[in-house]
Amino acid sequence: MTTSHPLPPPDPGPAGAPPPEAVAPLMRGIAVLRHLTDAGGGAGLSELERSTGLARSTVDRIVATLARMGHVRLDGRTAHLTPRVMELGNAYLAALRLPALLREHADALADALDESVSLAVADGDGIRFLHQATRRRALSLSFRIGDLLPAERTAPGPLLATEWTAADWRRWQARRAADPTDRTFPAVPPRPHPTPDHAFGTAVERARSDGWALDDQLIEPGLVALSAPVRTADGRIACVVSVVSHTSRHSADSLRTALLPPLRTTVTAMEAALTAGPPPPAPGTPSGLAGWTAASKQELGREFVESLARGLTVITAFGEGRPSLTLSAVAEATGLARATARRALITLEHLGHVTAHGRDFRLTPRVLALGFPPLSRTTLPRIARPHLTALTGRVQDSSALAVLAGDDVQYTAWIPTGRIMDVDIAVGSRLPAHATSVGRVLLAALPPEERAARLARSAADPLTARTVTGPADLAAALDRVHADGYALVDEELEEGLRSIAVPVRDRDGTPVAAVNVTLHSSRRTPEQCVTDVLPPLRVAAADIETDLHIATRFARVPPL
Repeated sequence: MTTSHPLPPPDPGPAGAPPPEAVAPLMRGIAVLRHLTDAGGGAGLSELERSTGLARSTVDRIVATLARMGHVRLDGRTAHLTPRVMELGNAYLAALRLPALLREHADALADALDESVSLAVADGDGIRFLHQATRRRALSLSFRIGDLLPAERTAPGPLLATEWTAADWRRWQARRAADPTDRTFPAVPPRPHPTPDHAFGTAVERARSDGWALDDQLIEPGLVALSAPVRTADGRIACVVSVVSHTSRHSADSLRTALLPPLRTTVTAMEAALTAGPPPPAPGTPSGLAGWTAASKQELGREFVESLARGLTVITAFGEGRPSLTLSAVAEATGLARATARRALITLEHLGHVTAHGRDFRLTPRVLALGFPPLSRTTLPRIARPHLTALTGRVQDSSALAVLAGDDVQYTAWIPTGRIMDVDIAVGSRLPAHATSVGRVLLAALPPEERAARLARSAADPLTARTVTGPADLAAALDRVHADGYALVDEELEEGLRSIAVPVRDRDGTPVAAVNVTLHSSRRTPEQCVTDVLPPLRVAAADIETDLHIATRFARVPPL
């Protein structure tokens, strides 16, 4: 038996005017980042002007500053978020430590149940996702890390609301009255028929009593979820873990009956991990970001909004080992003057990205709204494409990205030159790994036993008069590639075709893909490929790796 939660009368809340010390350019820059996030990661400059209400010249300066910081990329008159903006969300997730401590347990539960599993925390009167372990199906979960959902339409919401204060309930009521169809939550479809306030109060009391909560198609028809809280040693909710399914697989009742026991077992393991987790590392050395922003301002002049750049660097001052910082610590970590750091913190607190606890400041989940959701579902080809485009433009020859697929390589991105006679490699096509430069680079990185097995299978009729086919000769060629750090294949795949490739490595240093430049043999000699093409090729690979390492710190990046 349950009782409805007593709901206080609505509170109009504060007027929301920024404090006098707030940094207006920082507020404008964050507004642009928020719109790019809600727009799926990209928007035209005219659209940004309309949606933010900013003057076009202001939008141009903000976008130029964000581009200088590596947070956006301009493609003509369209701005696109880049993986480097994820450094802002990574700072919050690293400081929180929950994904690092709990994601292995969430992933194991998803594997055991063959259902999607997520971790979420409270963000105001909504819930925001920290981690997703999704199943690949035709009917798959589309929520992303950083997405914000209204609490009353989710399974985690009632559990998190058991800790709400009276002020929290008033804010929730005010938001419901102002936005009855949830138009301020881009991650969910509009609410067709708003439920009465007391229904959520009843759900909260039920969750308080049961210790778990169900979402029976509250988000949209067909989606069901079961949630349980993960608590700290003092009994507070650290996060909520959810199992999400579809009504074609489970009803809400069968989801609870079948999956609540393993969910509770996982919660117990997660709570033990929170208690016994290793201590955070000692804070690193100051970043010197203030010096970089000053140099950028000197180089770009009025087109670089220094106060915006400095404000965003304050967010990256936090991280693993730095969950909370005093004003002095923020100034030291960024190299900013105390007065500058203070104004940035005041602005970020006003916008809800920072919260103050006495003299200490902490990041909030709202930081994830700055670019993280659309980029948390990116792929390696999407990361690589702009860097390959720049590479092709620099060397004036085609470039490509490829991964190993059995004994072949599969091309996942290709940027042509647009010449009348050009290399034509369709995305998705496969070629024998042993006869391609990308394949040689990836084969050379394999463990000895696996490499030997692949080479034994590669012995075949030569594709051209130059094709190396014998296992011993191929092994010698791969040894040279391993020593040199690149592969040059000269007319072994096709007569007149020459290519040079280098690896792309993940955060652990393991090659997961390769990039190459392919050209007709009349364009450059093998020696010119090494002297003229290899340096920019390595720069492109390094740029791809930088973006990949940032993107994969707390999110998965599929290679295809």
